[in-house]
Amino acid sequence: MDDITFRMLQLKQQGYCCSQVMLLIALETQGRTNVDLVRAMAGLCFGTAMSGEVCGALTGGACLISLYTAKGGDADEEDPRHLLMMTELTEWFRETISAEFEGIRCDDILARHPDKSACGAVVASTYNKVMEILTNNGIDPCMGKK
Repeated sequence: MDDITFRMLQLKQQGYCCSQVMLLIALETQGRTNVDLVRAMAGLCFGTAMSGEVCGALTGGACLISLYTAKGGDADEEDPRHLLMMTELTEWFRETISAEFEGIRCDDILARHPDKSACGAVVASTYNKVMEILTNNGIDPCMGKK
């Protein structure tokens, strides 16, 4: 088990959900905290508002990319690659996670793994894919958006 996966497990045991875990790890990597952002990420837990719809790892991953690339204020600009990175993540999730777990919805994944045993692997794989997408686009995950 690598350090990121171990930290994800610790955060899960502390009561954070998939989407929160992804942002907490990124914030820790940047040496930052943002309680309001972490709290807001809870809205994506268990398939958006606990509806069982789109997996929180995918929506959390989209938020994670956006943390580095989206417009955040009037004087801020969206990275021109933002939508391409979002598309890459979504396509990867559909091809990889959906193929293994028969869907991109939380309910689909949990139908095969009702004990939530798959969630850690889905979150870790998605987090790693986001980091790969960012670094392949010249974005240092240790740095926040400039």
